[in-house]
Amino acid sequence: MQSQVDVTVQYYAISRDISGTREEVLTVPTHLTLKQLFSCLTEKHTRLKEIEENCLLAINGDWLTEETGVVELKSGDEVAVIPPLSGG
Repeated sequence: MQSQVDVTVQYYAISRDISGTREEVLTVPTHLTLKQLFSCLTEKHTRLKEIEENCLLAINGDWLTEETGVVELKSGDEVAVIPPLSGG
C-alpha cells in the first residue's frame, strides 16, 4: 500500500463555491501526478470535474503541469486550486 500524507487544500473563486469550503485537509498518496491529484479532489467534490480542463493546481506556490510528472507530497504541504479567472 502506498503511503499517504495530509495536505491543506485551498480553494479559490468558483472552486470555493463548488467545494463549499475555502480550505480543508485531505489525505492523499505521497507520490502522484497532476491528474491523480485532481482525481483525489474530484472524489470528494465531484463537481470540480466541470472546471478540471481549465483549472490550475499549485503545491506550495509551484504550478503543476502535465510535464511535471510525479510529485512527492509531504505532510503539511499546501495545494491551491486556481480555477479560470475572467474579468477585464
